[in-house]
Amino acid sequence: MVRKVLICDVVDDILPKILKDNGMDVDYNPEITKNKLLDVAKDYHTIVVRSRTRVTAEVIDAAKNCSIVARVGVGLDNIDQKAAGSKEIRVINAAEGAMNAVAELVMSVMLSLSRHIPRADRTMRDGIWEKKSLKGTELRGKYLGIVGLGNVGQRLGRLARAFNMNIIGHDVVPINPEFVQEVGLIKTDLKTLLQSSDYVSLHVPLLESTRYMINAENLSLMKKTAYIINTSRGGIVDEMALYAALRDGRLGGAALDVFENEPPDNTPLAGLDNVILTPHLGAQTVEAQKLAAHIIAEKLVQIERGVI
Repeated sequence: MVRKVLICDVVDDILPKILKDNGMDVDYNPEITKNKLLDVAKDYHTIVVRSRTRVTAEVIDAAKNCSIVARVGVGLDNIDQKAAGSKEIRVINAAEGAMNAVAELVMSVMLSLSRHIPRADRTMRDGIWEKKSLKGTELRGKYLGIVGLGNVGQRLGRLARAFNMNIIGHDVVPINPEFVQEVGLIKTDLKTLLQSSDYVSLHVPLLESTRYMINAENLSLMKKTAYIINTSRGGIVDEMALYAALRDGRLGGAALDVFENEPPDNTPLAGLDNVILTPHLGAQTVEAQKLAAHIIAEKLVQIERGVI
């Protein structure tokens, strides 16, 4: 039987090429609507998505012949895993594909926040030479708290050590002991991490246990000079609580690449000078997209061959 594959979002060309080269019948429809997907889902054995397409329970029910749902990326919150499991549909992702791209984005926004680069750029464009009020700080010697030490968190820790930062880490699962030794990680609980860090970077999935992990109470634990960065998932941070803390001078600054609603609708955070907002760019690099597409293609081929 020839496996029929539907690709629902924009992916690197390497993905359909590898699948076709291995005898699969691939349809590439990166702008497919929800209603159209419901109509055609029954015709496919594999459905491939990125973040735009939501594989809901309704889609799962319609996909009568589907055995695999693949996400060309890290998070799986746009796939109803419970519904998929009830239909014995295997869900796979490319967790390894984005780790360097996301970690580099975190480093770039930490540097931008510390040196006031967005504000410096805006004022220069307005013809204002605002040098005196833009005295920044260095990353060297500062404490970076990483919440979630998976692939991305560990990559970030290694990059930050190259800047001579001190690394504090918290995770609910065991942390790789070799990584702990490599970066001199200080393992601690979330409360201590928030109290001790000059920068806090979030790298956890969106679950009921992590929703609003960063709320008003936890924000109140942080230093007034500290910065918080979220490149994981919207909903981890209570955005209104964050706005209040920043507005009232109870926090140094923030960078958000993800939002509870994407795109966000008139977020008040956009009116603050000490905030960097980006449109979910974490994995949006040529290299990361190619790598994630290649990883998913190889996984699908190996599943078809019975290797994994």
